[in-house]
Amino acid sequence: MSHQPTARGLYFEEFAPGRTIISGGRTITEADVVGFAGLSGDYNQIHMDAEFATSGPFGQRVAHGMLGFSIASGLAVQTGFVEGTVLAFREIQSWKFSQPILLGDTVHVRLEVLEIKALPRLSGGAVTLGVEVVNQRAVTVQHGRWVMLVQSRPAGAAAA
Repeated sequence: MSHQPTARGLYFEEFAPGRTIISGGRTITEADVVGFAGLSGDYNQIHMDAEFATSGPFGQRVAHGMLGFSIASGLAVQTGFVEGTVLAFREIQSWKFSQPILLGDTVHVRLEVLEIKALPRLSGGAVTLGVEVVNQRAVTVQHGRWVMLVQSRPAGAAAA
């Protein structure tokens, strides 16, 4: 017997430009940086060597930019807005690392629907999101645009 979870995410028809979703926060730890270095193989001194980093542009170690991006993706998914309704993470249209993420920073993600495009042949549509990673000082440290393919509401499914 197969197990099909109940969708709690939004269907394509429930997205509209201007809709905003805010994630919970996540503090970036030493374990995050060390684990990401091991996973990615990126042992750059700016991330791993405290003495070296003190003479660098930020005066201390910083988290990997791609670690910040990965955490942003996870925080977005944790909101539940596409749980059971996402068909694919289709595209990163842009991504900018505008400020460092420091160890000990707490970040959250702000997602805003920018565009929607129905794709009936895929039984859903493309949702373009403006994404901002914001730290505890209300500074946007990373930002860009993502495109997700989201399922249409099945026939007979109740509207939210």
